[in-house]
Amino acid sequence: MPHTFDKSRLPSRYVSVGPERAPQRSYYYAMGMTEEEIARPFVAVVSAGNDSAPCNTTLDFQANICRDGVEQGGGTPRRFNTITVTDGIAMGHQGMKSSLVSREVIADSVELSMRGHCYDAIVGFAGCDKSLPGMMMAMLRLNVPSIFVYGGSILPGRYEGRDLTVQDVFEVVGRYSAGACPLSELTAIEKAACPGHGACGGQFTANTMACVGEAIGLSLPNSNMAPAPYKSREEVAVSAGKQVMELLARNIRPRDICTRAAFENAARVVAATGGSTNGALHLPAMANECGIDFDLFDVAEIFKSTPYIADLKPGGQYVAKDMHDAGGVYMVMKTLFDGGFLDGNPMTVTGKTLGENLEEITWNPDQKVIYDVKTPITPTGGVVGLRGSMAPDGAIVKVAGMHRLQFTGPAQVFECEEDAYAAVEARKIVEGGVIVIRNEGPKGGPGMREMLATTAALYGQGMGEKVALITDGRFSGATRGFCIGHVGPEAAEGGPIALVKDGDIIAIDAVAGTIELEVPEAELATRRKAWTPRGHDYNSGALWRYAQNVGPAWQGAVTHPGAKAETHVFADI
Repeated sequence: MPHTFDKSRLPSRYVSVGPERAPQRSYYYAMGMTEEEIARPFVAVVSAGNDSAPCNTTLDFQANICRDGVEQGGGTPRRFNTITVTDGIAMGHQGMKSSLVSREVIADSVELSMRGHCYDAIVGFAGCDKSLPGMMMAMLRLNVPSIFVYGGSILPGRYEGRDLTVQDVFEVVGRYSAGACPLSELTAIEKAACPGHGACGGQFTANTMACVGEAIGLSLPNSNMAPAPYKSREEVAVSAGKQVMELLARNIRPRDICTRAAFENAARVVAATGGSTNGALHLPAMANECGIDFDLFDVAEIFKSTPYIADLKPGGQYVAKDMHDAGGVYMVMKTLFDGGFLDGNPMTVTGKTLGENLEEITWNPDQKVIYDVKTPITPTGGVVGLRGSMAPDGAIVKVAGMHRLQFTGPAQVFECEEDAYAAVEARKIVEGGVIVIRNEGPKGGPGMREMLATTAALYGQGMGEKVALITDGRFSGATRGFCIGHVGPEAAEGGPIALVKDGDIIAIDAVAGTIELEVPEAELATRRKAWTPRGHDYNSGALWRYAQNVGPAWQGAVTHPGAKAETHVFADI
């Protein structure tokens, strides 16, 4: 039976209760709502759906189905949408500067709509990379009962008997530029790689953050890995709508769920699945919304001791559909938990603890995607944090599937991604060198672009294992090879990356977790005196505003003080 709610204790009382709210109620009557519907809690059903890319095209449909669950649970659903910037389309040109900025805009837009309309709870649907953390950041910021729903991954494409993801398309561009394949093969792969609705299928950023949603407790168990075209996604949407009403009745809020231990669990799952390095950017940003100290170094420390157990692309063989068939995120967490790597005490949106949820999972020894922690793919995680004279504020590298974990070579410096990509296309990259791409950080870009077009082209040319690449920007979860991102302080702040010159020796050790610029400090001091920041062309609008406010990558590249500065929380108004 649906719960009965006392709206005098909920935010929606400000727009629906009492004679003085007659003007607001008149708007609800205009939309066909009944007196009974107005008397129920108002539940925001938020969708990042749009026609921008297949990642987002089913979200509105799923959100509309969620209405049924909210109504069954005794609430009144109120739909609204937010934006996305789809990385696969924004990649490799100036559009990528909008990507990370969109995370903040998504969180801000959900916050503003919630505040303006005084909604009592959230069910949020997201599909593409930044919309996932952006949606969860809004939930943590507002702290109303919330459930996060991932729209689901795309099914794998097929070409010549093998599975494809969009990663294959980026890499075939490199093979074509190297003269290693005909245009007809490039065309065939681009037409086959993405067969329908859903987000990128490998363990790239979207699927990484979908795993985080379950691991941190904001998503229903085993709800996020089902591909977008599956009928079960409709069942998930209805269940989320019903369950958020249970959370509202029990006053279980996101900050009750996302404790420090829950963030540590989430970081474990990122490492264990060989997830995107962007996880180390988004987890600190989410923690900021809770007032929890959890930065790149905290994440990296957890990565050091986490076994890599999920054989997923880009470093492995399988895609999200295969992981779903093998038992999903909870199968990963089952073996991690049994091996003592997860804390079972954090609450989840089921109203039970993670440990209680995991008691209902039986380990499946017959699947091939997820290894037992006793026999991992590698004993330490698929993502590694680095620190040293090249990156005093840290850096990060994805090592899943890599064989070479140390690299020393001379720097080949580029002032922006376009310059580096042009050199790759012209076959001017020096084997054995360390490519340095600077001025792509949060402030200096602005926007901290991903570099998948460049890294994939290198791989396509056969150079992926023959060079290293470091940047104050980011990498796509689809990036593979010795590619180090988030180097801080960034060039715009005068960090060491701003001072590197062609030929300087850079030594990287992903086993020891170090990254060193082998230049005497006296020489760096001389260079620092002569250094001036590089300008950019974004001197008005959203990107300018972002550059003024954004903080360092090691703290999540956030744009506001977070919960530590709060004097009140929206849920308590």
